[in-house]
Amino acid sequence: MSGPLLLAGAGNMGGAILTGLIARGFPAAQIRIQDPNVPAEVSSLLAKHGLKAESNITSMDKPPGMILVAVKPQVMDQVFPALAQLAGPDTVTVSIAAGKSIESFERHLGAGSAVVRAMPNTPAAIGRGMTVCVANASSLERQRTLTDSVLRTTGDVAWIDDEGLMDAVTAVSGSGPAYVFLLAECLAEAGRVAGLDAKLAADLARATIAGSGELLRQSPLAASELRQNVTSPGGTTAAALKVLMADPGLQDLMTRAIAANAARSQELAKG
Repeated sequence: MSGPLLLAGAGNMGGAILTGLIARGFPAAQIRIQDPNVPAEVSSLLAKHGLKAESNITSMDKPPGMILVAVKPQVMDQVFPALAQLAGPDTVTVSIAAGKSIESFERHLGAGSAVVRAMPNTPAAIGRGMTVCVANASSLERQRTLTDSVLRTTGDVAWIDDEGLMDAVTAVSGSGPAYVFLLAECLAEAGRVAGLDAKLAADLARATIAGSGELLRQSPLAASELRQNVTSPGGTTAAALKVLMADPGLQDLMTRAIAANAARSQELAKG
């Protein structure tokens, strides 16, 4: 990296990336952090490694090699213009803000500045995240490689060429963990209604979803095949799936949910 890493925003996602970087040996002395309200769990991480978050960084001894922007989309226009003034000719700006286009960053940066738009998700906090990236035309191969290396500290990374697909990416993987957690809630509540103790129902739902997710990760089989392997013709699982796969059923509900998410992402991009 040509200069320090400037992290703007040390909340859930910023903190997860910071955790991954430090755990994998990135020198803490090369990190500057701007965040006026650091969460308690991140504060303890900073203290452990002799780091501190600053409310407002207005100058740096050397231009940052990377500006990693992890603030909420709603405050991006207030925060980023000042950060852009710190960028140098070799700086790559990486945004993980939903709905904020590459062009919205380019407006504040010099001509030819490298910008990467990325969409991670919250499993990044345990090193099991999924991040999708798209780079602008000014990004050099080494800057894309650097970005990939930084983001891989939190899990897998995929690259796309069409920024227009980022709304769908946000809807599927960026927000996807929330859908899985909702499924756990619903499964637990259904178990409670069926007569199970509430805690037991919650424990069963949590363990089942976590275990199934790990099986899906490790298995070479498609999700549809794994589902079929659990389902005996005319059996109990088939009876439940008949309800979930009715028309309209879970697929229709999920398709509409993804469409609503993508539409909101487009609205955020328009300000």
